Order: sequence, then C-alpha cells, then structure tokens
Amino acid sequence: MGGELVVFSNADLLQSRIRNYKALYERRIVFAFGVLYETPLDTLKTIPDLVKKIIGDVENTRVDRAHFLKFGDSSLDFEVVYYVTAPDYGTYMDAQQKINLTLMAEFQKLKVDFAYPTRTLYVQNLQGEPEA
Repeated sequence: MGGELVVFSNADLLQSRIRNYKALYERRIVFAFGVLYETPLDTLKTIPDLVKKIIGDVENTRVDRAHFLKFGDSSLDFEVVYYVTAPDYGTYMDAQQKINLTLMAEFQKLKVDFAYPTRTLYVQNLQGEPEA
C-alpha cells in the first residue's frame, strides 16, 4: 500500500486471510530460471550443485533444493528453493541480488546462456507442387 488508510468491514476481515510479515523469522524463496536447449548434458547436470553452492555462500541463507524441473517451451527450466534466515525484506533482496549476479558470472565462465522466449519456424519447400 501507499500509506493510505484502508478500511475493512468485520465481515470482509473474517472472510480474508491476513499475512503478518512482521511475525516472520525467515523467508522461503522460490525462484526459477531457464537455460538454452543447446546446453550440454554434462553441464546441465552440474547446475543444481552450482546453484546450491552459490546460495550456501551467501550470508543469511539456507538452501533447500535446486532441480532441473522441466522441458519448457523455449528453455530447460530449473526451480530453486532457499530460505533467508532473517525476516527483513532488504536482507532478502540483498541475498537474491548476490545470488543472481554470481549465477550470471558462473554461467559466463561455463558458457551457459539463459534462455528467453523464442520460436523456431521450419519451412518446407514442396518441389513440384502446383502453385495456387
């Protein structure tokens, strides 16, 4: 919210869930990323452990898991879950930024490219077919 006063009726309040982030003692973070289909299999196998190490090296974090999740439309998709062991949002953002930047640096060393939405169009030339 932007600092304005928000008024709820008791009926609305009783039918809603309230999340009190001030009561957090840690934050569970889920994030995903994709790499190109051209990434070699041996390199793909190393990515989960690499991500776990990167997160483990960041202060105030605890890694839960990192997995090759699925074959996406235009990427090989990974999902990562970790915890920030402090409730402060700024601490979470500092950790996520450090993870992202380190992941980019390590991928550059390995020559792994992040994927982005793409489509491949295959055009077949049908020789001898009459033109319409």
